[in-house]
Amino acid sequence: MRAIVIGATGMVGTQLIKLLIENDEFSEIVSLVRRESGVKHVKLKEHIIDFDQSENWSNLVKGDVLFSTLGTTIAQAKTKDAQFKVDFTYQFTVAEIAAKNGVSKYVLISSAGADFKSKIFYSKIKGKLEDAVQSLPFEVISILRPGQLDGNRSEKRIGEKIALSVMYGLNNLGLFMRYQPIQAVQVARAMINTTNKTQSASYSLDEVHQLAK
Repeated sequence: MRAIVIGATGMVGTQLIKLLIENDEFSEIVSLVRRESGVKHVKLKEHIIDFDQSENWSNLVKGDVLFSTLGTTIAQAKTKDAQFKVDFTYQFTVAEIAAKNGVSKYVLISSAGADFKSKIFYSKIKGKLEDAVQSLPFEVISILRPGQLDGNRSEKRIGEKIALSVMYGLNNLGLFMRYQPIQAVQVARAMINTTNKTQSASYSLDEVHQLAK
C-alpha cells in the first residue's frame, strides 16, 4: 500500500512513520511536513510544503490511505485563529484533496470529548473536523479518540508534563478515566491496524487500546 501522512514530525506522527517503515504491507510513504523530520529511508518520500498553497502539492496526495496526525496547541499557535487553521483547515483541506484524488481510506486522530457543540475550544475544533471529514466520499473513515498523549516530543512542553502527572494521579483514584493518557506509539499502531477495517467507525480510548494490540 501507499500511505500519505500529515503531521509526521509530531509525537504520534513520528511513531507512525517508524512503524510504517517497518511494516511490509506499505511499500511507499508520502509525508507532507512543514519542516524536515530528519528521517531517511528508501520507502519514505518527504515533501516540505506550505499548507496554504495546496495548488503546489495536491498532486502528491495520492495513495491507498491518508493518516492525519497534524495538530497544535494554543500555546504553540498563540491565537485561536492560528490553532483552528492547523487543527481544522489544514487537515480538512488535505482530506478533501485525498478524497478527490481517489484515496479510499482515511485515518484521523481526534480526541476524547470531541464535540462541535463543546464550550471547550479544542474539543469544539476536533468535533467540527470529525463532522466535516465524515461528509467526504472515502470508502472507510476511521476516527480515533485517545485521551492525553504520552511519549517523547522533540520540543519541551512543561505544562503538558504537569498535566500528565495530574491526570495519572486522578486516574489512580479512578477519576477521569475517559481521558486516561496513552502512549503515542500505541495510537500509531492502532491507526495502522484500522487499515484492515472495511467499515467506517469512531474508536474510544478503550477501543484504541484494543486496536493497538
